[in-house]
Amino acid sequence: EQNFEVEDYNFCRSYGTSITKQEAGEQSFELSFLYFFASFSRHKFRLVGKLSPFAGMKHLDVAGGTGDVAFRIYDAVYSVKRRALQKVDEASLEETQIYVCDINPNMLNVGKQRAAERGLRDNKSLVWVEGDAEALSFDDNSMDGYTIAFGIRNVTHIEKALAEAYRVLKRGGRFLCLELSHVDIPVFKDLYDLYSFQVIPNLGELIAGDRESYQYLVESVRRFPPQERFASMIADAGFEKVEYENLVGGVVAIHSAIKL
Repeated sequence: EQNFEVEDYNFCRSYGTSITKQEAGEQSFELSFLYFFASFSRHKFRLVGKLSPFAGMKHLDVAGGTGDVAFRIYDAVYSVKRRALQKVDEASLEETQIYVCDINPNMLNVGKQRAAERGLRDNKSLVWVEGDAEALSFDDNSMDGYTIAFGIRNVTHIEKALAEAYRVLKRGGRFLCLELSHVDIPVFKDLYDLYSFQVIPNLGELIAGDRESYQYLVESVRRFPPQERFASMIADAGFEKVEYENLVGGVVAIHSAIKL
């Protein structure tokens, strides 16, 4: 399979890590959607804001190999230390564990390189783990939080991934999923469909010389369950207080739930 370099992956940075054509297409596809309709970073900050990270937490970020979400959680936890109105026990802070789990070792390598550039190469709060969302290696009831951003759409069996999320979370643990979703605003939906089925495949052909893969990626968004149905799947996995928030008219949605 032809390889591409991860160039400009995290907004104008080049990491020199080899990934496949399909992986490059996937990332370019998601970024093109989000740059066109809204800010990529803002959605992930919103996700982390809903998580409300705290010192000493054990958190699992799945399909997050490049570290985008993990670094935001890390910054949120350690920023608490700097707030004048809050006192954070140093021991609790050191107990913080943010596990970055991804099935793709190349993406994990990108994340590790980015961590090194941030001066976090040997930081014990960040743990990089190669693993499958459908068969996690973590113990039952071991995590305070679980996030997955733009990843659950690509798992083979969504129900299994949700069951695993429920299994590893502690009672009271929060589940949060950020994913490309479905637009139901008539005029905006027409624009979104036009962009999806006309612009994206042409962009794929121009950037990667691969129209078919980009067409497939567009169709994968359409096959992903609509917001209400996905919320029902989360509830069926055992979660309670299931909610979702549409962003940019439903182009992106954040689903949240709690294990009680």
